[in-house]
Amino acid sequence: MSEIFRNRFTDQPRGSGHAPVAVVSAATAIIATRCVGMVMLAGNLGLEGMRSFISTSSGSWDLTLLFLAALAILSLELRCGFALLRGRSWARWCFLGCQLTSAGYLFIATWRGFYPEMFALAGDSAAEILYQLSMHKLPDVLVVGLLFVPLTSRGFFTGKR
Repeated sequence: MSEIFRNRFTDQPRGSGHAPVAVVSAATAIIATRCVGMVMLAGNLGLEGMRSFISTSSGSWDLTLLFLAALAILSLELRCGFALLRGRSWARWCFLGCQLTSAGYLFIATWRGFYPEMFALAGDSAAEILYQLSMHKLPDVLVVGLLFVPLTSRGFFTGKR
């Protein structure tokens, strides 16, 4: 039994050490914010609101595709969070791509007035929208910074520690 606890990190691809604090913090933040966000959304909408949201989202093809894309991005971000702890370099690039995709959609949906309103920010001009978008995405920018900026994080993913 003691060998299990002693050798629990032997399947890590990047050496025998632990992940740096910045990587663990970033991965934990990704997983926690996505899970807490879903719990808060469910609590805010309630059972009837969730049922109404899903039935509205399945009312037309474009809303259904948007709803499925949002679920796919959520699942991909959670997968990236767990893969980051395992030292997978593709996970940080994938998370960055998810953030760029969602920020781009939020900006275009708000600026052009796409629906649904749930995927839009407050703002009338492009400057106001960019300010709201930067405030909305600031935590994710900090997480991306933890994954790409510190030398320990970069070394962990390249194998140069």
